[in-house]
Amino acid sequence: MIPEELEEEMLSHPGLGAVYRKLKEELAGADDTRSLEEIRVAYLGRKGAITSVLQGIKELPPEERRSTGRLANLLKQGLEEELASRLEGIRQRELEESLRRERLDISLPGRRVPYGTRHLLSSIIEEIEDIFIGLGYRVAEGPEVELDYYNFEALNTPDWHPSKSLQDTFYVEIPGSGRRDVLLRTHTSPVQIRVMESTPPPVYIIAPGKAYRHDVPDATHSPMFHQVEGLAVDEGISLGDLKGTLETFAKRMFGEDRKVRFRPHFFPFTEPSAEVDVSCNMCGGAGCRVCKGTGWLEILGAGMVDPNVFAYVGYDPEKWSGFAFGMGVERIALLKYGVPDIRFFFDNDLRLLRQY
Repeated sequence: MIPEELEEEMLSHPGLGAVYRKLKEELAGADDTRSLEEIRVAYLGRKGAITSVLQGIKELPPEERRSTGRLANLLKQGLEEELASRLEGIRQRELEESLRRERLDISLPGRRVPYGTRHLLSSIIEEIEDIFIGLGYRVAEGPEVELDYYNFEALNTPDWHPSKSLQDTFYVEIPGSGRRDVLLRTHTSPVQIRVMESTPPPVYIIAPGKAYRHDVPDATHSPMFHQVEGLAVDEGISLGDLKGTLETFAKRMFGEDRKVRFRPHFFPFTEPSAEVDVSCNMCGGAGCRVCKGTGWLEILGAGMVDPNVFAYVGYDPEKWSGFAFGMGVERIALLKYGVPDIRFFFDNDLRLLRQY
């Protein structure tokens, strides 16, 4: 703490000898940070023993001031160095003990942090959106709890139509309202009516979202499913525009080598109407179990917008024409990736979802 040649002088000093002896005894028993801090405060603090000696030098006789000041400063400096050295040793010892206690075996495999993945249906919807946005369409949305007027009536579906029965449609009872025309939308086509009501033509939109029907769950049906409806209204729109648009979509979604065919069909809100098929990806059109030997897989329904629908939204059918189409997102996923059962999409099994 102080040079050996000065220790005898320190011990014989009338003001510092007792302080030095007591300090050596306390340092001998100090083996942790707490006791070292107590020593620092007791000797070097504002009211510490060494501090008091230094503060009292001016009251000593002139012949004692020099030696007392020299020894007191040496003792102060030596104690500061001793405390710093001991604290460093204690910290090193505590660190080594901690490392021994908490030693990490780096030969063990690490714990994997679980991570999620984008759902296949979300990816399909985004892919469909990207294709049609590239063709100049915009994305529109509407409520899932809808009015009968938008879901059926304005889409040229009369009251006697079978799809309006309780066996096909989820009607919603609003207590105290007396209303009987609220339902869970059976398709996303009501968005087309709402957009046309508020937007003058030309209109180019797609409407992705959930739809609900009273279906018993099986490999190809679910009471809740996803649809993407499309609508194009402009001057001079023809069936050729519809065919070209859907052929472009089918090839971008399923591959440039896929063939597309249109079959006559009926929908209340389009005339003429068609079902659209693509060649089977499993057999290349030769016929197999997946396509039931036909070589074709149905992907969507489409047609030219019925003039009666334009009448509901105030469009002049003599000036404007258009086409509409609708596809089930789950069906697109089933056909594109060969998923055998629609219920797999709702099991939240990451083993399936991570494959895509």
